[in-house]
Amino acid sequence: MAVQDNITQLQLEIEQYKLKIKQLERENSHLTLVNKRVNEQLNAALDGTGLCLWEQHIPSGNLTIFNQQWGQLLGFTRQELPAHIDSWKGNLHPDDKDWVIEAFESHVAGKAETYQAVHRMIHKDGTVAWVSDRGRIIEHDINGQPLRIMGAHVDITKEKRYEEELAKLAHRDPLTNLLNRTALVKAFKKQKQQNRQHNCGALCFIDLDGFKVVNDHLGHRYGDNLLIHIAHQLLHTCQQLFNPGNSKAKQDHFHVARFGGDEFVILTQCNDVELLSEMANTLLDLYRPPLELDGETINIGLSIGISLFDELDEFTNVCEQADKAMYSVKKHGKHNVMFW
Repeated sequence: MAVQDNITQLQLEIEQYKLKIKQLERENSHLTLVNKRVNEQLNAALDGTGLCLWEQHIPSGNLTIFNQQWGQLLGFTRQELPAHIDSWKGNLHPDDKDWVIEAFESHVAGKAETYQAVHRMIHKDGTVAWVSDRGRIIEHDINGQPLRIMGAHVDITKEKRYEEELAKLAHRDPLTNLLNRTALVKAFKKQKQQNRQHNCGALCFIDLDGFKVVNDHLGHRYGDNLLIHIAHQLLHTCQQLFNPGNSKAKQDHFHVARFGGDEFVILTQCNDVELLSEMANTLLDLYRPPLELDGETINIGLSIGISLFDELDEFTNVCEQADKAMYSVKKHGKHNVMFW
């Protein structure tokens, strides 16, 4: 009788365990479904934001991306780019690689509270992708060593390109892409700081002769094309005379700017009057004969004023001196050069 009672009790316990198992299975199925929906909601919320959640198992170096395919940011497939810390390191931009890895390893070593970096990576097609990346250790092993780090990175390439375009607009003439006045003043100050021990260089002020007539007769669009043509010629001539490969010019670098209208300025470290005269006369020779441009034959000239300066001179004064020298050329027949 006692044996039968034990068997009955055991059967009851087995049935209870079976019921418990079925209950746990139902709860597990429910939790799995909830987890799936939470992930779907997370992915939906993150889609289009460029935000990517990642986790690294530190001992192995293996990486997991939760809401995007690995390598998607850089245009790679998982087969082309293994999900590993070495793949990430290998695609960092050469100019950012050392300091970014140092920032990451500093946090892993416990020297920094978090890892955070805005850096560049190299896309599969060779272009540059910008990333805002941050993370922190979320788990240590029984010995206190970091086991897992989790974080997020955001693709900010579009924002960075927009910033670069804004910076370009702030310092460039939109028509010719030459420097504007603000950028040239900055270059002038920098040049003075770098050349305190000797004469700093020269500023050449150039005004076109006959531009208004051409612009009025052939229209503003033609006038714009002419200004672009002049800008290219100024750059080309300066590159020929002032580039580092020219032994006579040594390291006489230059900047070319447009101040608006038909006024151009050349700033150079060269203070050699002979070489500056050669530059001016090269430009004058280009426009002595009539110019063939866009199916039209026009006459255009250059009035050039040049002022040498040293570390004591201010931009406004130097520019005014070159401007006065240029106007002296205008008064005495145009298409010529005069030094202040």
